[in-house]
Amino acid sequence: MRIAAAQTTPCWGDPASTADKAVAWIEKAAGENVDLLAFGETFLSGYPFWVGQTDGAQWNDPDQKEAYAVYLGAAVELDGPEVTAVVGAVADTGVFTYIGVTERSRSRGTVYATLVAIDPAQGIVSAHRKLMPTFDERMVWGTGDGNGLRAHRVGDMVVGGLNCWENWIPTVRHTMYAQGIDLHVAAWPGGVGLTKDITRFIAMEGRCFVLSAGSLLTRESVPESFRLRDAAFGDDDAMYDGGSAIAAPDGSWIVEPVSGTEQLVIADIDPTRVRGERQNFDPAGHYFRADVIEVTVNRTRLDPVTFTD
Repeated sequence: MRIAAAQTTPCWGDPASTADKAVAWIEKAAGENVDLLAFGETFLSGYPFWVGQTDGAQWNDPDQKEAYAVYLGAAVELDGPEVTAVVGAVADTGVFTYIGVTERSRSRGTVYATLVAIDPAQGIVSAHRKLMPTFDERMVWGTGDGNGLRAHRVGDMVVGGLNCWENWIPTVRHTMYAQGIDLHVAAWPGGVGLTKDITRFIAMEGRCFVLSAGSLLTRESVPESFRLRDAAFGDDDAMYDGGSAIAAPDGSWIVEPVSGTEQLVIADIDPTRVRGERQNFDPAGHYFRADVIEVTVNRTRLDPVTFTD
């Protein structure tokens, strides 16, 4: 299988333009004979970069309210035109795609960090809402549920994916390992500091390939009309540097974290390497004691209301 990360810059806060850009990168990946492509966390239509740099916890601050309103307005719905365009590109090219989106809730007041898996024949096969936003992200994103903790068959391999610091949670990783994944997709907002350690660790622990996909974010990619842009960037013109990387099932690098460039980060991978590494360690198989430790996962979609009509 040929896999790739689309390390590129979103058109921050502009879902239509970012969807067009995602489609172009899916087509570019198809031209490179890529079978599976991954974008960064909330690539469509942007990470909430301003919160940690502009005192986002200020109560009733008008600038923070305006920033959230802009962010909520740019969020997408899974059946909306932006995601539909990406689904169409996946169908047309045959490239199985993971893409991070800012998903607007049914109540239209909450945003989830959602990792969407799109199959060329079946369309959206899972939409995983980040279980627990990290630190200042909790000012912006709602907490997710287990509905999207699912693995998928892609060619000869089984693939699963998680958002950002979910990749550091042992029980969540175990949930993916127990589904027999050969390839783990880790979506990040973008940074070598985020991917340089955990990418190799998951590969060694899970005895699986790991594809870390990160985005770039520059001052130029954020509209000047976004009031907190300059306060957040300060003296820097770039905030996220990508960090996309690919590790083998023994923890060795296939592609070390790539910094600062827009590119497809590509590798060819062979599932027999996974099987060989499982000979001496399978964390959810012969090295797991189900008689001692039980793991139960609730995969119900947790909606605030159920209508019976």
